[in-house]
Amino acid sequence: MTDRSTGLFALLLSALMALGSAPAGAELSVTRGSAGQADNASANQMPEWIYTLRPGESFREVADELLATGYTGARLLQYNRISNGAALAAGDSVRIPLSWLKRQPQPAKATSVSGTVQLISASTGRKMPLDENTLIRVGDEILSASGTATVELADGSEVRISPNSRLIFNRLTQYGKAGMVDTRLRLDRGEVHTRVKPVMDGGARFEIETPSAVAAVRGTVFALQTSNTGSSLQVTEGTVDFGAPGKVRRIPAGYGASLSTGDRGGLSIRRLPPAPQINPLPATLTSLPSTMTWQDSRAPRHRIDIFETETGRWVESRTTAANSFDIGLLDNGSYEIHLAALDNSGIAGMPGVVPVEVDLQARAASLVAPTDGETVNDDMPEFRWQLKGQNEVARVEIAEDQNFSNLITTSEWAPENSALPSRPLGPGKYYWRVVTEAGGNSVATTEARTLVVNGSLPPVRIISVNYIDSQVRVFWEKVDTATDYRLQLSEEPGFNNIIKEATLSDTTAALRLIPGRRYFVRLKALSDGPLESRWGPGRELYLE
Repeated sequence: MTDRSTGLFALLLSALMALGSAPAGAELSVTRGSAGQADNASANQMPEWIYTLRPGESFREVADELLATGYTGARLLQYNRISNGAALAAGDSVRIPLSWLKRQPQPAKATSVSGTVQLISASTGRKMPLDENTLIRVGDEILSASGTATVELADGSEVRISPNSRLIFNRLTQYGKAGMVDTRLRLDRGEVHTRVKPVMDGGARFEIETPSAVAAVRGTVFALQTSNTGSSLQVTEGTVDFGAPGKVRRIPAGYGASLSTGDRGGLSIRRLPPAPQINPLPATLTSLPSTMTWQDSRAPRHRIDIFETETGRWVESRTTAANSFDIGLLDNGSYEIHLAALDNSGIAGMPGVVPVEVDLQARAASLVAPTDGETVNDDMPEFRWQLKGQNEVARVEIAEDQNFSNLITTSEWAPENSALPSRPLGPGKYYWRVVTEAGGNSVATTEARTLVVNGSLPPVRIISVNYIDSQVRVFWEKVDTATDYRLQLSEEPGFNNIIKEATLSDTTAALRLIPGRRYFVRLKALSDGPLESRWGPGRELYLE
């Protein structure tokens, strides 16, 4: 390489490092083949991305896909001092000014949220609850109180936010093709666990900054904590460049590092405690709780984290001084259980990871009381049953019909063997049953029983009367638990002489009357049991 070419390359490298377009220690692609050096000094001072053609790609296709409006393939060839784009083949590289690329801000998305988590919008400054599928844009902040959240970035990278954390999304940029991304986050306090997709050389970047350190990532799995005393890092896979800005060191998998606030004492690097040896668990758990045990690692404490496999949701995080942990209260689905030894400073070591499938099946309960067809005087009777399975919740359902198409009331879901209805029951006949649920999606239902609540049904009130020619239509209020209604028609208000009587299942009836005469109509509710209502007030009918 000539002295002049060496100087130009140094300028290019300086510009890229000033932009921060590659993580510390990254190797930049060097143009080969027909992609020569430009001799325009001002062009070389522009931040660039060096793109290497892949098998099957042509220069024209790359230019059309990567360049923003106003920039052409011919101009890019001229910038690279290339006379013929068709001569470029797989492995050849071209330099593209970053300002020429299709710059697309790509929002992140919350894939799961548990507990209390809030989002502060950068555009409005408003604080709102963070919900699943909420889009997170540049400048937005996430505040987790007692809750946790999992966020997926545009390139598929995943960030899990622990309770009592504050994470700010400073930059979420994608240049043209997927894989060329610039993601910069700031963790002001708390802890994050990340799984970062491998980034491309020559411009791609993933960084998390804390008040005392910076972590530059190339594609790895790591955890990062920060507080007012400093920042700590644990690398599970890959490598992370970590340390004070401008003083980073490359931390490989199996190692951790910490840096105190104010850089007192410098960067401390240490080997992480090895993953504990977990005793075998069944691949599928059909009953809970189930006890997980592990070999003694001589660590003072261990930390257990449970993640939902599909969504990445952080289900539970616990520490224990024992060598066992009871797994419970999980819905059906796939999970990863991470177990790590904690050192005397509370820093987690390499995790042992156990995949488990939870497949709980609900069992129908045994009904105890009231007995089938029983009559009670209490409008809040106690319902009792016996659960047959483990880790189940149940509730009683009460309806007017044996198909339970119209529920009158229920009890709350609870792991109990008895319950009261959520509201008093009026006099009448009811159907009741108990529904059991396990694992969030497995349900079992008992047979239905009947119950009669003593008393009298309320009187029936007529709400409207319509006259159409010689026909009169009467409408009345529905009475809960009534199966039918008795209608009487009389020519005098005392109803001593009934001229028509009928039993109806609907809440309306049509009557044909003789014009010029006065009539009176009244109703009462009927039930399958011994209960019936008093007669409601009579209503005068007159057809002119």
